[in-house]
Amino acid sequence: MANSKYEYVKKFETDDKLPPFNWIVVRIDGCHFHQFSAEHSFEKPNDENALNLMNSCALSMLEQFPDFVFAYGVSDEYSFILKETSIFYQRRASKILSLSVSYFTSVYVMKWKEFFPHKELKGPPFFDGRVVCYPKAKIIRDYLSWRQVDCHINNQYNTCFWMLVKSGKTEREAQELLKGTVAKDKNELLFQQFGVNYNKLPAMFRKGSCVYRDKVEETVKTDEGGNPIRRTRTKVVIGHLDIIGPNFWSEHPYILNED
Repeated sequence: MANSKYEYVKKFETDDKLPPFNWIVVRIDGCHFHQFSAEHSFEKPNDENALNLMNSCALSMLEQFPDFVFAYGVSDEYSFILKETSIFYQRRASKILSLSVSYFTSVYVMKWKEFFPHKELKGPPFFDGRVVCYPKAKIIRDYLSWRQVDCHINNQYNTCFWMLVKSGKTEREAQELLKGTVAKDKNELLFQQFGVNYNKLPAMFRKGSCVYRDKVEETVKTDEGGNPIRRTRTKVVIGHLDIIGPNFWSEHPYILNED
């Protein structure tokens, strides 16, 4: 087809290809989710159904788009990792970001009733996002460690804060009581005042959620005697694991293996 005289407008588009041989992180964050969670009466400090909804959206992302090799999520935030060799959407930042945010948001709305069957969605959830490049897999590990440390710090504080509020303190009083405290102080407060051992709280709250492909055994059929026949398959799974130490990465070297 011949070019029209109007096609010159394409020259105004900028080249937003991400640099080659760099790992790509797409981080999605909920916008105004404090208000959104209040409108929908999410449990404080953690709403298990809300977190599982986020995890389900991330799982769908990895199932739909094989270029995403790993995802880590906490609260209303999720980070998705693409390998340094990925040519997903020709590495165009605008395409990768817009697709990621729009798909995640669409799945969130579609799955709402699955996790909140007795709550109407009162308003549209929406997310923002950013794309960042990192030159080495080691920096990706440091990035993920940063997010998991942040998860622990925020969750420990929020757990103390909402325990105090639920016990009768005002929000200002709770903030004042926690001002200047360190991790040990918060653990002692939870145990001495509320009988809560922080380390025994659900790992999803303390460590966040990891979504990745792993080899799992599944029953594919039964034989004539009714015995299960199992096969090892690669499947997208969700785990609540320590990703700061070396064990997870030693057991799953293919995730951040540099080509």
